[in-house]
Amino acid sequence: MHWQTHTVFNQPVPLSNSNLFLSDCALHDAVAREGAEWDSEFLASIGQQLGTAESLELGRLANANPPELLRYDPRGERLDDVRFHPAWHLLMQGLCANRVHNLAWEDEARKGSFVARAARFVLHAQVEAGTLCPITMTFAATPLLQQSLPKPFHDWLSPLMSDRYDPHLASGAQKRGLLIGMGMTEKQGGSDVLSNTTRAEKCSDGSYRLIGHKWFFSVPQSDAHLVLAQAHGGLSCFFVPRILPDGQRNEVRLERLKDKLGNRSNASSEVELMNASGWLLGEEGEGVRQILKMGGLTRFDCALGSHGLMRRALSVALYHAHQRQTFGKNLVDQPLMRDVLSRMALQLEGQTALLFRLARAWDRREDSQESAWARLFTPAAKYSVCKGGIPFVAEAMEVLGGVGYCEESELPRIYREMPVNSIWEGSGNIMCLDVLRVLAKQSGIQDVLHDDFAQVKGQDRHFDRGWRQLQQKLRKPQEAQGREITQQLYLLGAGAQMLRHASPPVAQAWCRMMLDPRGSTLLSEQVQNDLLLRATGRVG
Repeated sequence: MHWQTHTVFNQPVPLSNSNLFLSDCALHDAVAREGAEWDSEFLASIGQQLGTAESLELGRLANANPPELLRYDPRGERLDDVRFHPAWHLLMQGLCANRVHNLAWEDEARKGSFVARAARFVLHAQVEAGTLCPITMTFAATPLLQQSLPKPFHDWLSPLMSDRYDPHLASGAQKRGLLIGMGMTEKQGGSDVLSNTTRAEKCSDGSYRLIGHKWFFSVPQSDAHLVLAQAHGGLSCFFVPRILPDGQRNEVRLERLKDKLGNRSNASSEVELMNASGWLLGEEGEGVRQILKMGGLTRFDCALGSHGLMRRALSVALYHAHQRQTFGKNLVDQPLMRDVLSRMALQLEGQTALLFRLARAWDRREDSQESAWARLFTPAAKYSVCKGGIPFVAEAMEVLGGVGYCEESELPRIYREMPVNSIWEGSGNIMCLDVLRVLAKQSGIQDVLHDDFAQVKGQDRHFDRGWRQLQQKLRKPQEAQGREITQQLYLLGAGAQMLRHASPPVAQAWCRMMLDPRGSTLLSEQVQNDLLLRATGRVG
């Protein structure tokens, strides 16, 4: 007998072999607008390579085969090492070759290099997010180390600025490329690092001995970590290498790897510092100030990473909707689904505009106004973009239906990945408190906002009303209003960018959808068409 029960049809093929850069009009428009058009050709080549089935499979493999802690060798000697799947190393090679960890810090960095680097980061995030953790920390630590790397490690500067990935266990001076991790959090403190109990005692040679623990010691295989500890002069920041200058292993004991919801490819550990050797960065008591130098950079990367994941979720949903037939039409042509997908695309248009305006502000941070703008909108963007990612990806899952909920799809992994960026580098309330702190203490910040928003005043009534409402709250801001203020600030910042750069119908649709508290009306057919074409790269 012939046992075939059915023929498989009307099942869309998964999205692969697409150009992640050229298919995203909002992204390549923002790159050109904010000063990195010179990198467009290279970004297109990266987008082509990352969009291949082979690259996407590397992302799957790295998460299906998480890192393994190797505490001892067969003889019982301490190893304190981490073993990764080969896919992890291939992904890291690509990130380092594309200079995502140091592009903006080159001696001859081009104008717009921060913008170009942000675009490369967003493209890589769409393939695999765990590998971005060591890249982010290395990127944030590099400018600090360029200024204050301890004398015994001055020969680390060259490999720190290379485009090579070198996972071998060796002294930093002997390696072709370096990664830097961070160890800030302790069990009792979390974001309250002032409660840290790890002690640092100064030695006769100028180094310090660190005794204590770290509850989250990110990327333990890094060549060095920046660690907070209590010295005689207060909370201080220390450079703690994995291999000491004499070639011996430092006394950093890996206790376990965290079993996390997502971010499975990346190793996060708990450690005990057993008289570990460290070198002071800056002065004793300056630990928090040193963290703040890096915190803005890592927080910006959190927003970029969430944005990249959201963009991939929309791409997967759109590709499915263009193929799937329902009730006699392609799914994308069903009115209700078309409205859902258009609104998702519109949300990302505003995100892209704001994030790459923010990248330009970081690029021009020597200008006091640009620096103040970046200082304010970085925590606001981290809060709003990262918070918005979880429901956004859930909506993309619904487009695919049950298939999107199954592990064969990319979407479950993306969904599990989303919360980490809201938590890491300061959770939502910490971001809101930071925004309130900037508004209260940053000189001239109100003038910066007035100048920025005055340029688009009168173009949209929803924007104008939202700005008046925010001004009223800012006259006497209350801590309990921190989330409301932060969200409204982000929306107005993104709205201002849309009013400047998007077509008037699209900009007004964005302001109506995001800033009208009464709920938005239907998007016009023309706006829907424009958004869905731009989201697939079919128009410039």
